Amino acid sequence: QVQLVESGGGLVQAGGSLRLSCAASERTFSSGNMGWFRQAPGKEREFVAAIALIGGNAYYADSVKGRFTISRDKSKNTVYLQMNTLTPEDTGVYYCGARAAYSGTMYSHSAYNYWGQGTQVTASS
Repeated sequence: QVQLVESGGGLVQAGGSLRLSCAASERTFSSGNMGWFRQAPGKEREFVAAIALIGGNAYYADSVKGRFTISRDKSKNTVYLQMNTLTPEDTGVYYCGARAAYSGTMYSHSAYNYWGQGTQVTASS
């Protein structure tokens, strides 16, 4: 069973930066992607960013384009999310997920096969 462990969340002022990490206990899938989602209180879990396991193409939600960057270190089975210019609207629990290529669209949380426990990100105004 693959385990995903997120870290790096915290409290920052609006305009600040945080870097999240997601470490997998082992290689997840040969194809598919790793993704970051977030969930604010009373809202559904929403797509933030994803990176393909083959080729490394990155995909972003419109709300974070130009501010967030997803990357990976294959040797460490780790995915990162660099978040800059944070706003209060970015506040929520951030989850890392792993999706196999046959599991549906990367933009839907229901398509992901494994999840981490989440890490809280709070940007105060």
